[in-house]
Amino acid sequence: MSLYPTLLSPLDLGFTTLPNRVLMGSMHIGLEEAERGFERMAAFYAERARGGVGLIVTGGIAPSERACSFPGGAKMTTGAEAEQHREITSAVHAAGGRIAMQILHFGRYAHHPDLVAPSALKAPISGFTPNALTDEQVEETVEEFVRAAELARVAGYDGVEIMGSEGYLINEFIVSATNHRTDRWGGSYENRIRFPVEIVRRVRERVGSDFILIYRLSMLDLVPGGSTLEEVVTLAKEIEAAGATIINTGIGWHEARIPTIATSVPRAAFTWVTEKVRGAVSVPLVTSNRINTPKSPRRSSPRAGRTWSPWPGPSSPTRSSSPRRRPAARTRSTPASGATRPAWTTSSASRSPPAWSTRAPAMRPSWCSRPPGPVNASLWSAPVRRVSRARSRRPSGATR
Repeated sequence: MSLYPTLLSPLDLGFTTLPNRVLMGSMHIGLEEAERGFERMAAFYAERARGGVGLIVTGGIAPSERACSFPGGAKMTTGAEAEQHREITSAVHAAGGRIAMQILHFGRYAHHPDLVAPSALKAPISGFTPNALTDEQVEETVEEFVRAAELARVAGYDGVEIMGSEGYLINEFIVSATNHRTDRWGGSYENRIRFPVEIVRRVRERVGSDFILIYRLSMLDLVPGGSTLEEVVTLAKEIEAAGATIINTGIGWHEARIPTIATSVPRAAFTWVTEKVRGAVSVPLVTSNRINTPKSPRRSSPRAGRTWSPWPGPSSPTRSSSPRRRPAARTRSTPASGATRPAWTTSSASRSPPAWSTRAPAMRPSWCSRPPGPVNASLWSAPVRRVSRARSRRPSGATR
């Protein structure tokens, strides 16, 4: 008998059944634009498939040139690019796995002068001010997502994940702090969520009903002016109605000052927010962040019948917290002070939300506080520390 009967039980999606409820979350693995990148990615993902993960999600692939993190970044815009991806999907399928491609528009987090966003508001971790999209350009962007999903199916992927979290373009449309538009794409919450809902609806129309469609929903923004829990639940319902197969949990924008995957964060610390959403929708939900062992989701979510999780086991390394480039990763560094651990680090079956998750900055624990100005400013100019060769050889799932 399995020690984890729920986690390792099959998940019936209607048109297909996944072998278990373990998802390998999306991460950029540094091979997307590398020499022999597709060959190396094929080997990387196939190894994870042999490890038994139920569903793999690739690192983010842009739906257009301007959606890339930098000029020449990985994208899915042509049939020729789709053919290149067949090397990945064929290898994963040969190893008995399933794989979905994440479609990611970097928005104002991009590192090039042609970046775009809902409004011309510069991100604190970017050196460029984005160009505000016109109404016509917003429509074009929706179609770019749809086209990328169609090409992903041509490439042999079992599904796609629409990245609507972590402060990227879709998330920027949803939150009023980054969306100052006065047209049909801005203003009221209903207008601000029109962009992600239209993307999901049109993707579902074009790829058909037998294709996995995951939506990565930012359930906790951790930035001033972020979405409320009520708004998150509203969006989850709309995304389900638009045709999503699965809703994945996203925690924190890349510019957020609160760590979300650092070792100082307690295991399964954010599963409570997924539980809050679970009762509002009927599609499977994926809980995430600091779930480093199969015990974590079972302990924190005793009713996990339809909730499953990305578990970084021996064949599944933890995801990177940065949007491809290093500045964002430095925004999540943990202060050196040995502050007292907050009360929510203890195990709790109810997993009530920690007080610091609200919008009031004063409620955050001291170890998550924003550092003084000079220290904060140095984060953006500090040289990137290279990982030693010895440390880089640590097995992917190793913990300290």
